Amino acid sequence: MSDLLYFIGKEDHSSKRLAEILEENKNIKFVSLMGVDLGGNSTDEKIPVKLFLEDIDSFLNSTIQTDGSSVELYEIATLNNAKVDLMSDVDATWFVDYNYDFIDEKTQMPVGTIKIPAFLVHDNKMVCSRATLLRAENHFKETIRKIVKENPEILKNTNINNPKDIESIDLTVATELEFWVNTPEDKADLEKLFVSQSLKEQYWKRTHGVIRTCLESCLLELEKYGLNPEMAHKEVGGIHSSINNEGSTNHAMEQLEISWRFSTPLQATDNEILVRELVYDIFESHGLEVSFKAKPIHGVAGSGAHVHLGVSAKLKNGKSVNLFAPEDLRKDFLSPMGYGSLMGMLKNYEVLSPIVTNTNDGFNRLEPGFEAPVCTVTSLGHDYEFSSRNRSVLIGLIRDIENPKTLRFELRSPNPRTNKYLVVAGCYQTMLDGIKAIADAGKYDTKELEAELSKEPEEEGFYLEKGRAYRDENNVFNFYTLEERNERFGQPPATVYEAMLNFENYPEKLAVLTEDDVFTPAILNSFKVGSLDIWKKKLSSRVIDRNIRLLRTFKKLHKHDDMDAIDEVMWDSIAQIKYDLMKNTLSGPSIYGMIKNAIEIGNYKEASELQLIAKKKMEEIQQLYINYRKNIF
Repeated sequence: MSDLLYFIGKEDHSSKRLAEILEENKNIKFVSLMGVDLGGNSTDEKIPVKLFLEDIDSFLNSTIQTDGSSVELYEIATLNNAKVDLMSDVDATWFVDYNYDFIDEKTQMPVGTIKIPAFLVHDNKMVCSRATLLRAENHFKETIRKIVKENPEILKNTNINNPKDIESIDLTVATELEFWVNTPEDKADLEKLFVSQSLKEQYWKRTHGVIRTCLESCLLELEKYGLNPEMAHKEVGGIHSSINNEGSTNHAMEQLEISWRFSTPLQATDNEILVRELVYDIFESHGLEVSFKAKPIHGVAGSGAHVHLGVSAKLKNGKSVNLFAPEDLRKDFLSPMGYGSLMGMLKNYEVLSPIVTNTNDGFNRLEPGFEAPVCTVTSLGHDYEFSSRNRSVLIGLIRDIENPKTLRFELRSPNPRTNKYLVVAGCYQTMLDGIKAIADAGKYDTKELEAELSKEPEEEGFYLEKGRAYRDENNVFNFYTLEERNERFGQPPATVYEAMLNFENYPEKLAVLTEDDVFTPAILNSFKVGSLDIWKKKLSSRVIDRNIRLLRTFKKLHKHDDMDAIDEVMWDSIAQIKYDLMKNTLSGPSIYGMIKNAIEIGNYKEASELQLIAKKKMEEIQQLYINYRKNIF
């Protein structure tokens, strides 16, 4: 398989070169246009190579029609206006997707498909996730050039002496991927998983057996695709795998993480789609199931997919300078532009939050105690010379005083199913708001900017809002109570409905996203309508039905013999919660019944409030059931 072609760079996207490549690789039988809708779903519009070769130029320079009514473009591609065009992105890297179960008879090699990233076009407007990120990247670069030209002092305390030395502004993005794997039909033993996590028995431990084989295979495949994998390891969740008499794994339930090298924003987000597909295919081919859910198992660690963001300037002498890094990392945490970017994301996070987390599954992950960020707060470090990593905050500062090029921000709230295209676009839009604020105010002293970021809630700021703290070096979950956290950092949304209200409640912050039509009103409305539609449908069916199935299993270990008073009290509590959640009576519906009724009549506020009540009761009953089981002989 060493002769397989894995990717085609943009330098080879001419019709002449593509024809040569396809002639040399006859096992590549298809091309597929990969657009990404507003739900983060990638399309797979497969076309035979023969048709592609007949008119490559038209294929690359025009659009291909498709039916967009089934993709997530709510209230854009409607049933009576469903035509969506796919436009090839000739500047992106194209990957070759191989079907190793389908061997070409002539070449005896797996059949391949060239995956061409594309833009979704509706009514002559690019309306997809990839287009939104492209607009954000272009807008950020153009605006920074303008700000630097008009306010050269903003480069104070950086390693750029003359603004005229700047040739280009470069944006760098990196993502990482956590996921769970398990052998089919395995059911989670919550108690074992929780204890294993508490004891940190799995974190960074040596992999073995089929898990090791799959993980190593993933890294080697990523190298072939030019993604430069950097690390793979066990994560905090999981229990020890077991093997059968033949030496094969017959039980596995582990959480893993893979990271790879940064790239440009659009390429980095394309790369994550490739990584997810490779991970899924490789583990599945070895008989293992993969879950990219944010919280596949209640009570143990969920899966994150942190986003790393950087900005640098390429100088005319070829040197690259990190625009977030101060002149001397031993004397400052950040440059003026670095402080502006960080403050912009924090101040405007109310409108970033619904883009980052817009599913029931995503909100299940955002719980205190599982290294999942809940509070809108950052950490810079305990002092300038020694970097620290506070894993309880929303946005972390990654810095190495010996290597200023690596300084960047880490947004810790996204999960594997978060639409990274829209998140990255939103991050750069909000960064710009903060950078423009310090330029407009003429605030370039880094100590003054550090004080602004570090202000107490009761203090006024020239940009950051009164009534909130934005920086904390403590473990915010252990140091503060829930009430103190909400008072200090603001109360975060807890349901999809609450999150989508932020688009209405913060119009001045929403304007930050829509500046220069990066996020158009139509796109934001489509995202909101789609998120609410999926929320209500999954809540009224899958979430409730899954919980009911779980509750019905609680009868199995109920024993009437040898029950003492403690057992009876616990079982009565379990029975009462089950009754409250599930039982519809003549006197009124159950909690689940009320949720379904509220959704049916469009009372989403009530459905959201009842969802939180039901969630709390489910957590309570599961803990009661664990305690009840422990007390049975």
